[in-house]
Amino acid sequence: MNFDEFTGEVQHRLELPETGETVRAIRATLMSLGRRIPAENAEDLAASLPMEIKWYMTGAVHEHGQRFDWTEFLANVSDIEGVEPQDAAYHAQVIVDLVRTLVPDSDFQQLRDQLPESEDDENWRKLFAVVDAGGWGEAQEAQTGGGPQQGDDAVDRSVE
Repeated sequence: MNFDEFTGEVQHRLELPETGETVRAIRATLMSLGRRIPAENAEDLAASLPMEIKWYMTGAVHEHGQRFDWTEFLANVSDIEGVEPQDAAYHAQVIVDLVRTLVPDSDFQQLRDQLPESEDDENWRKLFAVVDAGGWGEAQEAQTGGGPQQGDDAVDRSVE
């Protein structure tokens, strides 16, 4: 998958009208994620992504392995993307699901292992809500007329 295909797929899934908005969503999510995980994990995860997308997790990040929780992650993504935190959460969930389809299972599991999935503020499980709901598949598209919608009960969009 190349850069145009990746951004086109994200734009389709998020139903964003502009390519610029799509690129901001991708950049915000992957830069924030790259800041949170160790550099070697970011390199592993990004290796299967298009070069321009890979850069958001690796080259654009000056300090990897920072400790922050899900709430701060959403604040970072929201600030960079210029959207409300609940929209940033949904965008990040959809982008992470697309990344999951492109990277080796072991690299994706390594990402999950880096992020605590507890019941407190560190609850990174919310990042994987679309993945855990079965991903963005043809069955969901047929069921909803275009994949998970923003009001879809199967996807937890809460920021708390």
